[in-house]
Amino acid sequence: MATMATTLTSSLSSASKQSFLESKSSFHGSQIISKSFQPIKSTPQNLSITNSLSTPYDLDNFKFSPIKESIVSREMTRRYMTDMITYADTDVVVVGAGSAGLSCAYELSKNPDINIAIIEQSVSPGGGAWLGGQLFSAMIVRKPAHKFLDELEIEYDEQDNYVVIKHAALFTSTIMSKLLAKPNVKLFNAVAAEDLIVRGDRVAGVVTNWALVSMNHDTQSCMDPNVMEAKVVVSSCGHDGPFGATGVKRLRSIGMIESVPGMKALDMNAAEDAIVRLTREIVPGMIVTGMEVAEIDGSPRMGPTFGAMMMSGQKAAHLALRALGLPNALTEAQPKFVIADAADDIVDA
Repeated sequence: MATMATTLTSSLSSASKQSFLESKSSFHGSQIISKSFQPIKSTPQNLSITNSLSTPYDLDNFKFSPIKESIVSREMTRRYMTDMITYADTDVVVVGAGSAGLSCAYELSKNPDINIAIIEQSVSPGGGAWLGGQLFSAMIVRKPAHKFLDELEIEYDEQDNYVVIKHAALFTSTIMSKLLAKPNVKLFNAVAAEDLIVRGDRVAGVVTNWALVSMNHDTQSCMDPNVMEAKVVVSSCGHDGPFGATGVKRLRSIGMIESVPGMKALDMNAAEDAIVRLTREIVPGMIVTGMEVAEIDGSPRMGPTFGAMMMSGQKAAHLALRALGLPNALTEAQPKFVIADAADDIVDA
């Protein structure tokens, strides 16, 4: 492992270590000072719609600047193809843009020298974090995971042992807007991770295709995929389903792990602790986070409470940093921190 970390570190600038150490992280809440945020009070504003120069728009005679249709096409195509070229060989690929995957990518993005590609099969990223349980809108987050919300500056109603965000979409939209504004992050939505790149005993990237193509392989002739190499793959595909737990199910089918027993019945108090505790590098080069952890370890489902997704994602980010040979909370800040393997044996982190 030490040799692997040294090799991977050589491809990243030495400046990244210093920049990450100087950045603030809410991992375990150590950098958070504020307790909660008060609702923002609106102030009276001029009812006219203004631009950045405070010049009122004339909505009765409004007209857009002219443009050629081909320019629109070229701008979209050129920028997307540039991203595909840039991220064909990248540092970290996060598969699945649910609450765990987004939290992982957000934590990783604090190091500006790490390039992060997020692969999401759905047109709309966010996974199940757009709504609370049974399609109700509120999001419940058990303490102390609320400290991550403080960092994101998301308002909540604070109770003794938990907090409530008035709408789950507020969390998802906020973390997405902050994450996707980073220059070292690219979200490839409507793209499926069809398979893994494996060299020897190590995961070395993902096999990609348009999600609609992946869903129609049985109805068409051969439609070959594309590839994306990565030093680390973080699998956050969620619980079992058409596109759920695909990472660990593929590991099982190729014999890299023995079984995927599936998650047990709901037990919130046991489930959330287990998800964070068992988040780990399951095989060399691949870290499992979020509800996919419950599928591989047979731990309980948690239902509509989301703190473990955030904390599991953050832990996965620091595991990825450690695999890259970079400073991380698990090595630098907590040298005695331990995680458990699937058999619940305590092992060194």
